[in-house]
Amino acid sequence: MATRKTKAHDFEEALGELETVVEQLENGDLTLEQALKQFERGIELVRNCQSALQKAEQKVEILLEKTPQAAAEDFEPRD
Repeated sequence: MATRKTKAHDFEEALGELETVVEQLENGDLTLEQALKQFERGIELVRNCQSALQKAEQKVEILLEKTPQAAAEDFEPRD
């Protein structure tokens, strides 16, 4: 039985692939044609990640509207 990937997992995979694409482009060892293909793939990945983040933000906003006592706060990461 095939398992279905979660959207968060897809986002993490896309972000990881995007990091690889950026490293390859920064390395400068690609031909012009390869670099253009990687750049195009990078743009596609960025758009996918932005879309996923926007959907997550909308979901959070909807959840906060349903529970108004749970106000949004700035995130401060722990050290």
